[in-house]
Amino acid sequence: MFGPPGHLYVYFTYGMHFCCNVVCESDGVAGAVLLRAIEPVDGIDLMRERRGTEIIRDLARGPARLCQALGIDRLQNGADLTEPPIWIERRRRVVGEIKSSPRIGLRPGIDQPWRFYEDGPWISRRVRARS
Repeated sequence: MFGPPGHLYVYFTYGMHFCCNVVCESDGVAGAVLLRAIEPVDGIDLMRERRGTEIIRDLARGPARLCQALGIDRLQNGADLTEPPIWIERRRRVVGEIKSSPRIGLRPGIDQPWRFYEDGPWISRRVRARS
């Protein structure tokens, strides 16, 4: 989480799940964005196999489910997200309204709208939104 920016930070939590963040701050400065959910578009059959479910909405809705669906574990920690095999690309396909809400499961900053998401069926968990 301390850099360099544009890389993946993967950690194991609760002794059972992987979660991943995109490092956003300068090298040596802690700062990252937790990836909470994605809309499955490509590789859906492989995601279903990894997750053991046919329900498309449940494939990558939640940080641990997302990592499991994408096959992300400690081996991908530090991956450069600007090139394959794991990368983030810009797509100009925003369908829902972009909203914000307080963080989920953490008390520090609960009064801050630090969770941003595209409204729709793919968000990890609904909370009262601040538009």
